[in-house]
Amino acid sequence: MSVAAFLMYAKDKSAAEQGNWRTAERTLHALSLLGGWPGAKIAQSFLRHKSQKLSFRITYWVTVIANCSALYWLTTPKGSIWLSRLLKI
Repeated sequence: MSVAAFLMYAKDKSAAEQGNWRTAERTLHALSLLGGWPGAKIAQSFLRHKSQKLSFRITYWVTVIANCSALYWLTTPKGSIWLSRLLKI
């Protein structure tokens, strides 16, 4: 997911520079939420893309916290039971 997030940021940066159709911010945030947040952070730093807009950065960090919280919950007994039931379906 991190590679996908990085590539989407790169594509969006290129589109922004060329005046082409852009990737929706919610798509970039969804990739972060689904585990691509490390790649998104690298892209923000390396490509200097989406690193200035405060509302975007706040939402990005909310997705990081949500993803890490979900991963932590999955390591708890209840989360492990839920995950095992989900994987049996």
